[in-house]
Amino acid sequence: PHRWESIRGVRQSAGEKFVLGFGISLYERVHFIRGLENTWVDIYENPDQLGRLIDILVEMNLYAIRRYARAGVDGYVFADDWGLQNRLMISPEKWREIWKPRYSRVFRAAHDAGLMTFLHSCGNITDILDDFIEIGLDVIQMDQQENMGLENLGKRFSGRITFWCPVDIQNTMIRGSQEQVRAYCHKLVQYLGRPAGGFMTKWYSDPVGAGHSQQAIEAMCQEFLAINNDYQKIKVSSQ
Repeated sequence: PHRWESIRGVRQSAGEKFVLGFGISLYERVHFIRGLENTWVDIYENPDQLGRLIDILVEMNLYAIRRYARAGVDGYVFADDWGLQNRLMISPEKWREIWKPRYSRVFRAAHDAGLMTFLHSCGNITDILDDFIEIGLDVIQMDQQENMGLENLGKRFSGRITFWCPVDIQNTMIRGSQEQVRAYCHKLVQYLGRPAGGFMTKWYSDPVGAGHSQQAIEAMCQEFLAINNDYQKIKVSSQ
């Protein structure tokens, strides 16, 4: 009960700001409970028991959505890192069999309550991004893009889902010059952005741990602001 006391009055105090409510992971929470290797074994040897555990987490999310909606929250977000560098941790077929219908329940409940849906997921998730779009994911927050190919992401998915990204945290933000960081900002907008939306900027929450220099962070933030300012000028002049 004490957890929900903190969201009383959040709508009034936030004003026009967009408020996100954090939910409960459907994959990470499972392997936090069971252990990662046990979870992978359960997929094949104990799928019914695994499904029951995930269903408990789904019900917890449905309850959270109702409480957040009552408080006037705008969106619902949780984090499930599904990808390795070049593929999913599990087969796409097993993901579709076990997790997809359960994500669908959560996203549908959020939409029915008037909330947008957000998911953070690291790694290469291109094998299931179409599925996430199909079942109602509005915004995908990914901190890496280069391992999936930025142009590939744009061709396959832009205009169908909103991307919420910093400059790639594994490559350009670590190894790139300030000029390369700035250029990558423009590539993100070029490939993922759309006039009516499609791309939102962010910075990584643990830049020191990821090895990002202050110069790279400043270059990224300054360039994103400059791009936005240019867009606003074009928008005003066209009205």
